[in-house]
Amino acid sequence: MKSYRKELWFQTPTRRAFINMTPQVEECLHESGVREGLVLCNAMHITASVFINDDEHGLHLDYEVWLEKLAPHEPVTQYRHNVGEDNADAHMKRQIMGREVVVAVTEGKLDLGTWERIFYGEFDGRRRKRVLVKIIGE
Repeated sequence: MKSYRKELWFQTPTRRAFINMTPQVEECLHESGVREGLVLCNAMHITASVFINDDEHGLHLDYEVWLEKLAPHEPVTQYRHNVGEDNADAHMKRQIMGREVVVAVTEGKLDLGTWERIFYGEFDGRRRKRVLVKIIGE
């Protein structure tokens, strides 16, 4: 069995962003040489997320609105975590969107649905954060 590990790094200029990282994961898969197996992608930071969904701008805007309703950024004083910080909402948004995804590899390709793409979700940006890509298989 083969094993491959790589860290992808992201830095967004904004507090929140959604980045389609599917091409980077496909490149990792190609580098790994794995033809049948599994790919794990997980955010290595507690205010960022990895999730799978459609790469459609309207959906991403809907996520922004929905997440802000569920865990509003302001007023930051509503959160106990925010004593000296302002990112409690980012922790909650990460919890909602998830830490990681696992995708099957079939015949050397990510086994995604028609519109599925892998995304990095940033909820407290403006600094470098990493995503682990771990691939195992034959």
